[in-house]
Amino acid sequence: MSIEIHDVTQENERAILKLSVAKEQKGFIETPQECLQEAKEDLHYHPVGLYADSKLVGFAMYGYFPNEDGDQVWLDRFLIDANFQGKGLGKIMLQALIKKLTNEFNCQKIYLSVYEDNPGAIHLYKKFGFEFNGELDVHNEKVMVKAV
Repeated sequence: MSIEIHDVTQENERAILKLSVAKEQKGFIETPQECLQEAKEDLHYHPVGLYADSKLVGFAMYGYFPNEDGDQVWLDRFLIDANFQGKGLGKIMLQALIKKLTNEFNCQKIYLSVYEDNPGAIHLYKKFGFEFNGELDVHNEKVMVKAV
């Protein structure tokens, strides 16, 4: 299977806006439309489409945030479209995103946040070495960090 991560452009934006998670996951992540709006307002964010064999299957948004406590790289949004869930693509895409962020930013750690009542996401993130660090983000989500 070929995996690709592409910037959101005029050519793929319409398809990305149609992506949606399963009904029971909707409270855990913003819609692609909300994410793209946030990326327009905060240029730290970088939205991307996730492709398997040239087919759009998901969306992610990451960013590099310099601050006084040390620069941080965040995988801020990550979703696989409901039509493509249950096929192992979450694992494959998370692995590809970790590699991309590590290479692009030469970072030592990757941060993300998750709602504590989202056991599926927590299980996936823990499988890839993310651990809770005891912090909460601005939306009261628990912060997880992975050393790379």
